Amino acid sequence: MAGLLDGKVALVLGVANRFSIAWPIAQALHREGARVLLSYQGDRVERSVRQLAESLDGAIALPCDVGDDSQIDSLFEAIDREAGGVDAVVHSIAFAPTEALDGAYLATSREAFRTSLEVSVYSLTAVAQRAVPRMEARGGGSIVTLTYLGGERVVPHYNVMGVAKAALDMSVRYLAADLGAKNIRVNAISAGPISTASSRAIKGFLQMAHRTAEIAPLRRTTTAEEVADTTVYLLSHLARGVTGEVIHVDSGYHVVGMA
Repeated sequence: MAGLLDGKVALVLGVANRFSIAWPIAQALHREGARVLLSYQGDRVERSVRQLAESLDGAIALPCDVGDDSQIDSLFEAIDREAGGVDAVVHSIAFAPTEALDGAYLATSREAFRTSLEVSVYSLTAVAQRAVPRMEARGGGSIVTLTYLGGERVVPHYNVMGVAKAALDMSVRYLAADLGAKNIRVNAISAGPISTASSRAIKGFLQMAHRTAEIAPLRRTTTAEEVADTTVYLLSHLARGVTGEVIHVDSGYHVVGMA
């Protein structure tokens, strides 16, 4: 039986280990027939990401620090050599200094703000700049990024990351408007709280996840596999008419008015 992404080349940015949300996404893309390319940042996670890549037929791991334009250029040059281009990009990258996630947003330093917005938001645009000509040469493509409800509502201890996610959501809309004529779609998935190394750095994360399960319409938390399957949909022909959207995969939590 043919997969939804047969013959496609998909770049997944943001896998650090098997607990990363990006890893089940990579597995789902592979399951649906895509050739998966993983990127990793630095020596600290290289071994882990390479081992994960080896578990998927045809997958490779390539280095890239999205804060360095020359490394993004090198990543796409390597993609050209290894795969001849790219059809899909999954952007699952976010970062804020730990101290910026504690206390009041008012206390955010200029450097913490700059770093958070550059890594979590501008990286999507920087990657898209390199991906677009390659997608256009292949007749079009699709880009998906991962966002969170903290970009729409105030979430305790999310602080500058909430501001970054709001900017990311708007970047999705502007990129969708820019790229639609090239048959390139851009969407975001707003996932519910999922336990990862990054999410556990947020003070009170476990209590937030438990509360979400109590009041979300589906009365449960979100799984990474649910996010992965929605990513497959957005990257596939099934979502050919969908662009500029933020799709919530959060058991319906975002529709609840009072908690």
